Amino acid sequence: MKNAIHQKNIVLGVCGGIAAYKSVELLRLMTKKGAGVRVMMTPHACEFVGPMTFAALSGKPVCTDLFDSRNTDASIRHIEWAQDAHAVVIAPATANLLGKYANGTADDALSTFLLAVTCPVILCPSMNSNMYLSPPVQRNLETLRRDGHTVLEPGAGELACGTSGPGRLPEPEQILDRLMACLSPKDLTGKRVLVTAGPTQEPIDPVRFISNPSSGKMGYAIARAAEYRGAEVVLVSGPSALPDPLNVKTVRIRTAKEMAEAVFAHLDETDIVIKSAAVSDYRPKEVAEHKIKKGEAETHMILEQNEDILKSIGQRKKHQFLVGFAAETQSLRDNASAKLEKKNLDMIVGNIVIQPGSGFGSDTNRVTLFYRGGTQEALEQMDKDTVAHIILDRVMERIPPK
Repeated sequence: MKNAIHQKNIVLGVCGGIAAYKSVELLRLMTKKGAGVRVMMTPHACEFVGPMTFAALSGKPVCTDLFDSRNTDASIRHIEWAQDAHAVVIAPATANLLGKYANGTADDALSTFLLAVTCPVILCPSMNSNMYLSPPVQRNLETLRRDGHTVLEPGAGELACGTSGPGRLPEPEQILDRLMACLSPKDLTGKRVLVTAGPTQEPIDPVRFISNPSSGKMGYAIARAAEYRGAEVVLVSGPSALPDPLNVKTVRIRTAKEMAEAVFAHLDETDIVIKSAAVSDYRPKEVAEHKIKKGEAETHMILEQNEDILKSIGQRKKHQFLVGFAAETQSLRDNASAKLEKKNLDMIVGNIVIQPGSGFGSDTNRVTLFYRGGTQEALEQMDKDTVAHIILDRVMERIPPK
């Protein structure tokens, strides 16, 4: 499947607050994902960011007034936009707009439009901390939640007004993430998914280790996609610079032994296991207490094998659907097929990591899916978020319904 907002009609509502400049970046991110975005601004919002900026980035006219004399259809534009929208995002959502929406007031284009909307609405409050924490605003937010709308918690920190506390607009990437989750199908609701990601590091001494270049991007994409689709997700991650996915239980580990312990602690309660981590096969038999100094002679290191976590899961699994990964440099079909059989997998995702656009750290991947029975499916190069959804699609096609 494509990403959840591809070719979807999204309305971005912008209210009058200093955080309105962040909405420009949010618009850019949404259009980059293939969404068709229309922008509606309050008169006060136009004092912070000009409508021309949003019009240029969206490629569509911006609505600021129900009675625009330049457009004879302006008075019914809010109805048309409400009917066409797949989702609405209000960022920033001021105390004024939240109060009007919660109480059914319609005195400008945006507030009137919202009362005609039937699709999901995501509200992103942004204001002074005292305003946000005030009983009237909290009362209005609770009303809007009860009405079924999604309210994102604001960030905390130093605000433009000089105070410090909650009230900062969530980052555009976070708002986009929740929009993607909102519009994704919920076919994994009730499923528990365990994902491993990233490399492991096997220490040689306090400053050196054995590892590999895995960034964790593929595993994190799978964890995000599963959460979007309604699953309860546990992500066991080796060292990675990526932030924890929202609404995912993330367990950070370093070594293969720590990864094994975390995986087996969650295995029994898991329905789907996707092992995308690049686990070190070997570790030093002895770890030096202090940094090893360079000597005159050659240094020899004795290695011992780590537990094969994937093989152990294959031996222990009962009801779990098990997906492995095969990162190869040659003979992909032979190596992946042998791994599928030897480790008792239900499916394996293979790729040639030395191919451009398909290796460690890349934002894209070119994979082949191998299934039990000898069938396989080669995918074209695509971004890892799309690969993640296709993997989940194929898993769900092969899990028998309850």
